[in-house]
Amino acid sequence: MNNSQREIITATVPILREHGVALTTHFYKRMFSHHPDLKNIFNMGNQKTGKQQQALAMAVLAYAEHIANPGVLLPELHRIGHKHVSLEIRPEHYPIVGNHLIASIKEVLGEAASLEILEAWEIAYNQLADLMMGIEAGIYKDQTNKKGGWTGWRPFRVKEKVKESDEITSFYLYPCDGENVISHIPGQFISLRVFLPDLGLNQARQYSVSSVPNEHYYRISVKKEFNPNLNINGMISNFLHDHIQTGDLVDLTAPIGNFTLEPKKGVPITFISGGVGVTPLISMLQSLSFDKPSQPLTWVHPCRNQTVHAFKEDVKSMAENNPDLSQHIFYDALTEKDEKDGVLQGPLDLNKIEAFPKESQYYICGPAGFIAQQHKELIAKGVPGDAISFEEFGPQLLNLN
Repeated sequence: MNNSQREIITATVPILREHGVALTTHFYKRMFSHHPDLKNIFNMGNQKTGKQQQALAMAVLAYAEHIANPGVLLPELHRIGHKHVSLEIRPEHYPIVGNHLIASIKEVLGEAASLEILEAWEIAYNQLADLMMGIEAGIYKDQTNKKGGWTGWRPFRVKEKVKESDEITSFYLYPCDGENVISHIPGQFISLRVFLPDLGLNQARQYSVSSVPNEHYYRISVKKEFNPNLNINGMISNFLHDHIQTGDLVDLTAPIGNFTLEPKKGVPITFISGGVGVTPLISMLQSLSFDKPSQPLTWVHPCRNQTVHAFKEDVKSMAENNPDLSQHIFYDALTEKDEKDGVLQGPLDLNKIEAFPKESQYYICGPAGFIAQQHKELIAKGVPGDAISFEEFGPQLLNLN
């Protein structure tokens, strides 16, 4: 790409800010009309809510803004690469996406899409595609080379279902071939694929691995949705709750993701989870407890009441056996027994926690609004941004660092 073409891409930034979501919405409709089979790969729940269109628009805008030095986007591109690999995105998909993206630019912008703009964006897209394919090739190779490793979809059998709360059930998944699996890094996720008869489609959703790393099985802990107007993500979770029984088969891709536990020797660690965001963090906490950590650990978890409090006894047992682990639980609805047990009145307020650690590594997971609020409060307490790691389920829309 030459300087003139970079200038053209930069000049389209204001247009992308104003029309980016319209462009990506048109793009997905166009691509799926020509390639309906791709609906089996893409998350149609995120399509319906508009989250995927918004996330893609933000990514395209960021790429245009940094077209002179796309290397600054490498951390974000690696995060996207992990998601792509989890869904078995391969090099042959990139020309399809590129063709429909360029056509969508022409159709949405109309006369404003000059030949020079279209040529510049075609070169820019191919540059980005080459970068992404290189990143993903490295991830695929790494997945294959690990002990127990594989790429693509692998059949697993549900060996056990365990109710963790009134809403969350754990599924213990063992490979059908009886061979080893990759020992995941705490915080990573797997993609699980099922066929949804109501849609006539295979659909995949990412679930954090909630077990301690091992070479034999994965545990995922899934929240049942009670909203009568389910989105497709909720349909997948409820399909697991209502229709998948012990002995049934599901397809998984290998564990992946870069929201991972990276403890620093002697540095305290604080976990702040909201809702089903507890799942990657319980894997982190149990892994640390299993390894007998030398640093102080703090566990913070709010929920509505004790009936929906998943992993309550697990954390309680770890705290009883580790004097360096303190837990702070918040319930929206408190009973007298809860108060006697030290449960605090919700919603979560970090200022209510006595001796809250201000020098720590922080891991946050939960709904987007929850993450944003806790991140804001930590920054207000003087915590540096690079000490805070967070995971937003679904397409990444938060930009907090």
